[in-house]
Amino acid sequence: MNTTPATAGELAQKAADALAALVPSDVPLVAVARPLTDGPTPDEVSVRASYVGARSADLVVVARAAVQEALAGAGALVSIADALRPALEAAAAALGEGVLGEAQIRDAGTAFDADGLELFALEAAGEVRGWFGLRVAAEQAAPASTGSPARAENLRLLYDVEMTLTAEIGRAKLPVRQVLDLTPGTVVELDRVAGSPADLMVNGRLIARGEVVVVDEDYGLRITEILDTSEATA
Repeated sequence: MNTTPATAGELAQKAADALAALVPSDVPLVAVARPLTDGPTPDEVSVRASYVGARSADLVVVARAAVQEALAGAGALVSIADALRPALEAAAAALGEGVLGEAQIRDAGTAFDADGLELFALEAAGEVRGWFGLRVAAEQAAPASTGSPARAENLRLLYDVEMTLTAEIGRAKLPVRQVLDLTPGTVVELDRVAGSPADLMVNGRLIARGEVVVVDEDYGLRITEILDTSEATA
């Protein structure tokens, strides 16, 4: 069995192929490697996201032409970032375990001029319908022990930084057609049975679980379990 690690180019092609397969285009797309001298114009709309994991990376997609038919019937409910999110997740999954950040809509600008970027045209029958750029950061060695007094003292500098905590009682995934059909009175079934603890999230990362309570007519969360950071997942 061949266990040779994939090269950066092979990894980028794998991610590009995964993305092209899930772009909601009216025609199938293929990802074709291109030189950095090609690419979209700076004023085109791009969707960008950062991926943090064993191989961290920056991902950027320009694909308005490819998804315009799909977006036409959704109105303002579905943005181009929403439409491309599954494709970005598929590309990120090709890089290994990690967390994909929020997708942001911006002008392409200089995103496709970044050092180390792998560029791919998203083509249909030889016609370019979009672009995908991937810049993979170098793999980093495991961090050294964090118990030193100097590091603890540096951490104190962050003690007054405010973080947003979110209590989540459950999630549901629905296809766009069902989201468009939602009306007052519709019941959306969540992936959590009644009485199960709610999740406490910090910046999208699960850190604890607890019981929903009422405090002076406001909702609160009584912590019942603190997760070890090695167990916490996004």
